[in-house]
Amino acid sequence: MTVEPGPSRAAAPPAHWLEQFGAWRCSATYLYATDMLVVLTAASLPWSTTAPTVFILLWLFLVLPLMDWKAFGGSLLHPTAALPLAFFALATIGTLWSDAAWAARLHGINPVSKLLLIPFLLYFFQRSRRGLWILIAFLASCALLLLLSWIVLFDPALKIAATVSDGVPVKNYIDQSQEFALCIFALAYPALVAARERRLPTLLGHLVLILAFLANMLFVVSARTALIYMPVLLVMFAARYLDRRTAHALLAAIIAAGLLVWTTSPYLRKRIGDITIEYQAYETNTLASTAQRLTYWRKSIGFIARAPLLGHGTGSIGYLFEQDAIGKTGLRADVVNNPHNQTLNAAVQWGLLGVIVLYAMWLSHLLLFSGRDLATWIGLVVVVQNLVSSLLNSHLFDFHEGWMYVLGVGIAGGLSLRDRSYTSQPNLSARSTHSEVNGSPRARPHR
Repeated sequence: MTVEPGPSRAAAPPAHWLEQFGAWRCSATYLYATDMLVVLTAASLPWSTTAPTVFILLWLFLVLPLMDWKAFGGSLLHPTAALPLAFFALATIGTLWSDAAWAARLHGINPVSKLLLIPFLLYFFQRSRRGLWILIAFLASCALLLLLSWIVLFDPALKIAATVSDGVPVKNYIDQSQEFALCIFALAYPALVAARERRLPTLLGHLVLILAFLANMLFVVSARTALIYMPVLLVMFAARYLDRRTAHALLAAIIAAGLLVWTTSPYLRKRIGDITIEYQAYETNTLASTAQRLTYWRKSIGFIARAPLLGHGTGSIGYLFEQDAIGKTGLRADVVNNPHNQTLNAAVQWGLLGVIVLYAMWLSHLLLFSGRDLATWIGLVVVVQNLVSSLLNSHLFDFHEGWMYVLGVGIAGGLSLRDRSYTSQPNLSARSTHSEVNGSPRARPHR
């Protein structure tokens, strides 16, 4: 008995490339690659300016297809996301009333443009489970930089770049100090937890790293700005996490250690002593760091008085200094695009309105980190460090410190907002998934 063959089954048509991409973007590999690009951004930041930009732009390219745009639009109503966008909008509109050349106006938008990433980072890291990886990558990268800093102190020929400071293998001592100080205070919280839980090996490891970073700043090279914001961060840590008795004991230990360092560190004594010499240079109209800042501030205050409400427009700082330098010599003929104070930088360009937006953004980000876990502590350190150091620099607009702020606020802020949502909605699973990013309930857990 023969069996008639059934109708042949036609081959399935190949899936459309959009369908293939839709399936791939929900895969674990795609999600892992997305997270790793932020990890690489943080790891490369101490070493390069090009690599972090490339990695973060690639991350944004991969993240956009994952976005639930309705939910993202709703998140923009939160001040922490809305105010960075408002700052960028002000800088863009400010080009319209600037007297500077259009090239300078467009260049003036660039320092503010990095703030556009904050809403995306806040949204994404409310749903990512790899935020801690980024901290570890940045810490490991800074630890490697720390090791190389000691090496090039004794053998400057091993420097990666032609830096002007001893003990600085790449970039400059201001960036290096900002990184090491952040690592010190980021490690302080887990060290305290380890001490309270009596995990002595973990505590010892954290303390060794903290002391290694601190010793490098006190004996090798550091920015004097760090001597201002580090005591502020120390007081903030003691007030936030220590009882009165422990805080007093820590203060006594810090004073004793400070006296010891002062007597044993010629570098530190010289850095502090140079302030008086540099201030005298202001009176003699000669170039020196302190004298330059005083001159820039005095001139900037004069510029602000001429346009107090809306300022002189985006990119106008260099133009104003050029006009003021006509017919002058020495320090008073110095032309800069940065008055070395973030408030003055904003006020010269956008007047009182710019200062209000700047401080409203800082305040919203401070309030974001009201919790007491590791993520909120790191976010708080990033904001306070940027705010205090901006008294003597325009660190929000500088490349390195600005990206530290954007990444720190975006990542730590996203983790903080995620934890708040779990607290306010106890029926949510404590295991976050990337289904929240793309709206698909079938997406796999993202760990």
